[in-house]
Amino acid sequence: MSIRKTAERLPLFSRMAFRLWMSMMALVLLCTAFLWVGQVFLFEHSYASVAMREMEGRLEPVMEEVGSKDLAENPDLIFYLSKVANGKLMLTDESGALLAMYTYGHPIDLKEASEGNAVWKSVRCSEEYQKLLQGEAYQKVEREKGIPLSFEIGIPTCYQGQRAYAVLYRVLNEIQTVLKTNRRQLAILSLLLTLAAALFAAVLARFFTRPIRRIKGAVDRLAAGELSAAPGFSGADEIGQLAGSVQELGRALQRVDVLRKEVIANVSHELRSPLALISGYAEMVRDFSWREESRREADLDLIIHEARRMNEMVNDILDYSQFQAGFIQLKKEWYNLGDIAESELSRCGPSAAENHIALELRGAGEETAVFVDALKLSQVLRNLLYNAINHTADGGKVLLELERGEKVCRVSVINPGEPIPEEERALIWERYQRSQHQGGRRQGTGLGLSIVSTILKAHDMPYGVKSRDGCNIFWFSVPVAAENEKRGRKR
Repeated sequence: MSIRKTAERLPLFSRMAFRLWMSMMALVLLCTAFLWVGQVFLFEHSYASVAMREMEGRLEPVMEEVGSKDLAENPDLIFYLSKVANGKLMLTDESGALLAMYTYGHPIDLKEASEGNAVWKSVRCSEEYQKLLQGEAYQKVEREKGIPLSFEIGIPTCYQGQRAYAVLYRVLNEIQTVLKTNRRQLAILSLLLTLAAALFAAVLARFFTRPIRRIKGAVDRLAAGELSAAPGFSGADEIGQLAGSVQELGRALQRVDVLRKEVIANVSHELRSPLALISGYAEMVRDFSWREESRREADLDLIIHEARRMNEMVNDILDYSQFQAGFIQLKKEWYNLGDIAESELSRCGPSAAENHIALELRGAGEETAVFVDALKLSQVLRNLLYNAINHTADGGKVLLELERGEKVCRVSVINPGEPIPEEERALIWERYQRSQHQGGRRQGTGLGLSIVSTILKAHDMPYGVKSRDGCNIFWFSVPVAAENEKRGRKR
């Protein structure tokens, strides 16, 4: 089963687009709930409060008269109170019995006004009215399902020369109508908003996940072996950076694939050549030259040389693999850098002599104490010298130079040849990266410079390559011992 088919069968709730849609819908529903809470618990309560404050503001100028003057002797005050109430004004005696009821200053016949009787019954049975009979003024708002239906204000006063109580009662019909209309409109608006948000969220979720799907498709194609696959877009945000990383991954995989093919070709060719020579010359020794001592020794020397060369190639591959895996630990001791350089120059002499290339060492006269893994540093010098020999024309000269400084010694391997292009100087340190050798010479497996890079990094030594005056210079710097370190080493 392919990766793509497996991904297409993901459950709906596991898909990123659906989860993104759900997140946006949750935000929409949260905002809608906030609107309802604000409407029901804040705005609707404030409507009744505003109406009561308005009534209190109108009553304030006459409150002193209401408490001190006889309402029966002041018809204008009764008219004003009932007008302020915008509803009904009820007057009761000290015992709580209803004396009179007015609407906009006009008295109501209680025997015929059923509505007035219902209102009076509602007022009389309330706890607030009982407190009024004890001389306490009150304010009350009656609600049903959160909607204010009416409010009333009870005030102690005087009527027909006796202690009495005035109750202002107002039915909030217009407020009820407004609030019901608001709720109905809010419900319709919430429904439309939710539907529009669901559609918009689906479009946005698809829009935001489309680049991710394209990146996933590119990764799937890379996994299937289509190394040229790329998302095909770029951007400055995190998704664009991810697309760039996938594209860079594709280029890296292409390079790895090229390297893989090259290492197979190189190693198979490099190993086939010495194996063919070993097999062929062994047969010649067996069949023809075993009786002739000089030919036999020459043939056996060639067999030994090719066997050693093949052994070096295998060791290079193993060393590089172990270094990359972190299995090799450096064994550092104090050594004279000049001795290591002379030893490796002697070892590479025969290979250079075969092609009439001279090897020269400069700066090895003074003792240069370094704290290194001598075997690994020897391998660095050997690989650099082999690289220089491979790239030097017949009759040329390779120079190994030690330049002693106060704290470091700069080691340079210099050979004449075509300058290395600037853009290739970083690539030559990678495995199996090498150009055509002069004269068809192919010392090593193409791992030499990558092994050099790995060993020098393990020693924490800077290194590099530059071209100057028709020569290529491979260099690295080795920290040298101070005088007190030298004395301690000698003791």
